[in-house]
Amino acid sequence: LRNSCRKCRNSSSVSFFGGTILIAFFIICWDLRKERTFNLQMSSSLDLTHLKMRQEHRRRIIRELCSASSGVNFTEKLTTFDQIPNKALDHLIVDDHHGVIYCFVPKVACTNWKRVMIVLSQNLKAPDGAPYLDPLDIPYKIIHNYTVHKTFNKLWRRFGHYSRPLMHHKLKNYTKFLFVRDPFVRLISAFRAKFVKPDEYFYSHYGSTMLQRYANISKPPDSAKEAFAAGIRLSFTHFIKYLLDPQTEEEKPFNEHWQQMYRLCHPCQIEYDFVGKLETLDDDTEHLLKILGLDNYIHFPPGYENRTAVDWEGEWFANISVADRRKLYNLYETDYKLFEYDKPETLLDE
Repeated sequence: LRNSCRKCRNSSSVSFFGGTILIAFFIICWDLRKERTFNLQMSSSLDLTHLKMRQEHRRRIIRELCSASSGVNFTEKLTTFDQIPNKALDHLIVDDHHGVIYCFVPKVACTNWKRVMIVLSQNLKAPDGAPYLDPLDIPYKIIHNYTVHKTFNKLWRRFGHYSRPLMHHKLKNYTKFLFVRDPFVRLISAFRAKFVKPDEYFYSHYGSTMLQRYANISKPPDSAKEAFAAGIRLSFTHFIKYLLDPQTEEEKPFNEHWQQMYRLCHPCQIEYDFVGKLETLDDDTEHLLKILGLDNYIHFPPGYENRTAVDWEGEWFANISVADRRKLYNLYETDYKLFEYDKPETLLDE
């Protein structure tokens, strides 16, 4: 009996000791889990604080440079919103369902943001009659179709002189955002997209003119397909000459793909709530969708892998004279300053 009791005591001791270890193990695991959760929350909070500070900085720079007392001067600086022609407001896409206004800038992720705006507005129906829910389901050929998007210019067409008060109401109450990009890199991207491969529209409206004026081809082929077949290609140098030629804008305004970003979106007349950059697209997109309360509703499409990079500038501008580079910078200087991009000193000082 005495041996039996001793065995019981030993067994109880082992059980107690094992139980104590098990409890301690759970306590340690629980503490580690709480610590890890706390650290993640702190990290997320710090990231959000950083993103908020970055947005405030970008918006403050624009406000300061647009003020009458700033040393940055450009024609549109002191223009009021009501002095902007209605046609110049066609880049402002409106979503009344969520109270969002997006100013699109070509070659700055605008294809994917237009996809998102189509999903939000629910104006476009899929073949089954239901609204598109996934931005990637929207056929590419209709994304840039002007009739698909509700813009400020269309408000004027519909409501006439009553449209301006309506625009002011939306600007005051809706969340307004735009995305921008390094100006020279955006030009390279535009040239790659519209002239490196055959594009009949851009060839007939711009390319053939550039070949006549700057490539000494008096009678360019009638089509881009024929020109490429004959080995006739527009160079980046011809494109830059076209942009710098005073005759260009005397004949017609710059195409939206190379028009200055501030002239497309009027940041001195419209106080944007969010200024995103292509260089920080992933972080900015996630931040903006959270601000809009849409981060669990919209999945922003992945970026294009063949994106034009900043470090390509040296190669692309190799055949452009320093004098022309400086003239080009002067042409886009306002974009550089308003959106706080570094002046490309290495290109301008060679």
